[in-house]
Amino acid sequence: MSDDWVQVFLTYDTIEAEMIKDLLESGDIETVLRSSKAGPFPVNIGKMGEIKVLVRKEYEETARRLIAGEQDSPSSS
Repeated sequence: MSDDWVQVFLTYDTIEAEMIKDLLESGDIETVLRSSKAGPFPVNIGKMGEIKVLVRKEYEETARRLIAGEQDSPSSS
């Protein structure tokens, strides 16, 4: 992945990662989840369990505000 992407959130919970992704995408922010988990085994130890939420650099500030609940998503207006 190129340098155009930045991490805006880190979790060890797949469901939480998907919820954050859905929130950001509802605000028209392209989002990618990156994980080091290999295969079907639920490894949650150290970096192997990390799920990083990435957005393009130009949307970093907006994404962080949405995650923090500091601004409404467009669908709630």
